[in-house]
Amino acid sequence: MEGKSSIKLFEQKQIRSHWDDENEKWYFSIVDVVAVLTGSPNPRKYWSVLKTRLKKEGSQMATNCSQLKMQASDGKFYKTDAADSEELFRLIQSIPSKRAEPFKLWLARVGRERIDEIEDPEIGIDRLMETYLRKGYSKEWINQRLKSIEVRKELTDEWDKRGVKKGLEYAILTDEISEAWSGFSVKQYKNYKGLKKENLRDNMTNLELVLNMLAEATTTEISKQKKPSTFDASKKVAKEGGTIAGNTRKEIEEKTGKAVVSSKAARNLLE
Repeated sequence: MEGKSSIKLFEQKQIRSHWDDENEKWYFSIVDVVAVLTGSPNPRKYWSVLKTRLKKEGSQMATNCSQLKMQASDGKFYKTDAADSEELFRLIQSIPSKRAEPFKLWLARVGRERIDEIEDPEIGIDRLMETYLRKGYSKEWINQRLKSIEVRKELTDEWDKRGVKKGLEYAILTDEISEAWSGFSVKQYKNYKGLKKENLRDNMTNLELVLNMLAEATTTEISKQKKPSTFDASKKVAKEGGTIAGNTRKEIEEKTGKAVVSSKAARNLLE
């Protein structure tokens, strides 16, 4: 099930979600939805009991729910019962909740927004810009961040062409690039900034973003020229691309006398 995972907010409550590219639909964590609708202190147990009851009643909803790997509060990914919008509407009917109607409207809006973004990608970009502005980022930083998303997409498209697998192999190559230009793996970089689940790029300075983009864009161009046919070859290319940006970082540091890689996180950037 190709797509992307994200967090959606309903009345400031987090709901883990996954967009399925092939079927063009959202899947939502049932446990998260149950938590929102019921306010239960143990939504997992609530769902387990409800699921058993629905199965006894012959409900297809309980039988057909998908299991997708979603990130838990400990940062690890576990298989989680998930359902699309249509199945969730059925689930809502089985849960007495004053939030049922607002949640139905929220579901419809989330689905419509994603379809709108597919038909016109600029809508998604505009929404993302609005989100960053609300968080207090400057327009200059936001422009860099949006460009970094484009550069990253070009790189992953190139990796797809070279047979690199999403998930672990993407992560390994990303680490190669990060270590080569910044001196840190992604995990080390996040630790240095005091981050946990936060997005690393959302906590980079303008200069960090620029050098990270240079590393990824250079890796993309080298890969296009060398056309690596194995993962090890792509790993070598990733290191080469990152090293070029790493050399630029060292030159900047030599001229300015200041370290480029900052321990500042988003909360410091916005001060």
